[in-house]
Amino acid sequence: MYLSWNNKKITDFSDANLTSLYNEGFLFTRTGKGEVYQTRSLRINLSKFELNSENRRVLKHTENVLLEVGNISYANYHWGIHKLGKDFYATKFGEKTFSAQKIKELITEPDESNFNKLFVYTQKEDSKALGYVISFENPNLLHYCYPFYDLNSKIKNLGLGMMTKAIVWAKENNKKYIYLGSASRKTDTYKLQFEGLEWFDGKKWQNDLEKLKKEIK
Repeated sequence: MYLSWNNKKITDFSDANLTSLYNEGFLFTRTGKGEVYQTRSLRINLSKFELNSENRRVLKHTENVLLEVGNISYANYHWGIHKLGKDFYATKFGEKTFSAQKIKELITEPDESNFNKLFVYTQKEDSKALGYVISFENPNLLHYCYPFYDLNSKIKNLGLGMMTKAIVWAKENNKKYIYLGSASRKTDTYKLQFEGLEWFDGKKWQNDLEKLKKEIK
């Protein structure tokens, strides 16, 4: 279960309103159009982000992974996408975590989905699909939300490489922030290795990562 302090359903999808909600610790959910929840949100202030040695190492391991960004509804959708997503979430988090039908809906039905971008990762040599991330973008921010990828891939650090490439993309495309979901479980600590990271404590944004680690241990 996700940590949630507040839930609401919105009807104002303007850039200004959504930017304000994200700044108040709210994130879009997959449960229904306009539904947001307030949580211990994580974001990177991209004006303070620079690649560190660990980030560069991960990018080196995934240098043959290409990133393209498509719109939702995704024109090149096929059944293999929701199968990859279903298998990923079933293996990592349990069989009923994320249905194939919900994955398909989020990517192909914009009237039912809160998300508007699909990050597509392919192998340079043969264009083989390696992973996807269901995301939300506006002029101010990118929300890197629901990633899934080929768990049988031999590419080292594929998942972390996907996230790092998205962070670089957001900075290159002049976003102020990239949101990385919440920090509510010990398994979320892999998100803490990036420069410029901030977290929402329920009232304000903080950058004390040692305090955050105590919150999610």
